[in-house]
Amino acid sequence: MNDICEMNVSQLLSGYRRGTLSPVEVMCAVLDRVARLNPVVNGVCALDEDGALASAHESERRWMRHEPCGLLDGVPISVKDLVAVRGLPTRHGSLTSRDTPESVDAPAVARLRHAGALMFGKTTTSEFGNKIVSDCPLTGITRNPWDRRLSSGGSSGGSAVAVALGMGPLSLATDGGGSIRIPSCWSGVVGMKPSFDRVPAGAAGSWTGLSTLGPMARTVSDAALMLTVMSGHGDARTFVSPCPDVRIGLDDGIAALRIAYCPVPAGARVEPGIAVSVRQAVGLIEALGAQVEEIDVKPLSGYVGSRMHSIQWSVFFAQRVREFKGQAWSQLDQDVRELAEAGDHVSAATFADALRARHALTGAMNAFFEDYDVLVTPTFHCGPPAVPGLPEELRTAPPLTSWCNQTGLPAVSVPCGLPGGLPTGLQIIGPRGGDALVLLVARAYESARGPFPVPRKAWEEQVVETETRS
Repeated sequence: MNDICEMNVSQLLSGYRRGTLSPVEVMCAVLDRVARLNPVVNGVCALDEDGALASAHESERRWMRHEPCGLLDGVPISVKDLVAVRGLPTRHGSLTSRDTPESVDAPAVARLRHAGALMFGKTTTSEFGNKIVSDCPLTGITRNPWDRRLSSGGSSGGSAVAVALGMGPLSLATDGGGSIRIPSCWSGVVGMKPSFDRVPAGAAGSWTGLSTLGPMARTVSDAALMLTVMSGHGDARTFVSPCPDVRIGLDDGIAALRIAYCPVPAGARVEPGIAVSVRQAVGLIEALGAQVEEIDVKPLSGYVGSRMHSIQWSVFFAQRVREFKGQAWSQLDQDVRELAEAGDHVSAATFADALRARHALTGAMNAFFEDYDVLVTPTFHCGPPAVPGLPEELRTAPPLTSWCNQTGLPAVSVPCGLPGGLPTGLQIIGPRGGDALVLLVARAYESARGPFPVPRKAWEEQVVETETRS
């Protein structure tokens, strides 16, 4: 396989600047990688090869004139199939959707394109992003890049797989309860849920105030660059972002930062191998000079086991599919139908109680971050389930990630070990608006940890087996 596909964004841009790489060469390598690996893992569900190659040629001409148009000129980026990309349909993983190409980019996609990114394809999702694995009636099962018998996670599983296997160095995804961080954890990549509303979602934004758009990458620096490009509000060409560049001071170190470490919130459980990996990661952070305090986060003790998130999530899905009748209803994933039916039975009082509890949790966590700069926890309490299906015990709101959506806080998952031979993640959470601080800690840990392995052996064996059978 071509090593170009394993380069990070800074390496690609450095090659363009020196003239040792061209955007056309890189885009062709990524498309070749998709052609070879995607049949094994099913992470990419739509391609715009002609459009991507045309954009790559335009980028190449700009670089030859030493006139790149933006921070991501010539960088291939995929987009989760819940977000509009001009020239490709937005199918939401649903048989009920229309196969009609979009005429306008979503705001975040427009930002990326204006910065020179090569928007080449869409990645798989569960239907309407409903669950923490990526399978749906439209595109089928997306498999883990380390072991195809397992799930890649969801609902941004296709994005995680694409980044992990070199099918583009960056992907734009969404997170409504852990949908960026969980597949990042299980696939061995970096995934960030920014502060709510930092990245504009446009007309398709989450009226629930739960879901945000964010970057998935192989390094923290790449995620920070992508987030910088997408942040702020206004037209892609004329806006003045109120959000500071999160790359500024990214390598300044974390000496004297106050870091709370919660191995497991009250009422939750974490598999022993994952707990060990996270504790070792925290040890590295402490060795860098941070003031680490192991604590039980009291505001979260009532969250684990509560229905705060699941009530809101089910009502959202009931509203999402309310007009679906007859054939359209029957075409929905059974999990979506069950969610919607549960939402239809939520009373106004119960929904109001959930919102009130959300407000109280947000206030309590705001107060918590007056005493600490960031909080670190495991990203997820167990490893990925086997495919197909989703075990009953994983159908509740993810206890370690969904509360960040309730409170609108920024959180990033960084690979921190391979317990049992599979990746797991360290989750770093900060106060609302503290996106740069979260990335600073993630970058410091990543630098101390060193390069994280890629699933080379796993996918090489799987591709050879697939090609032999065919």
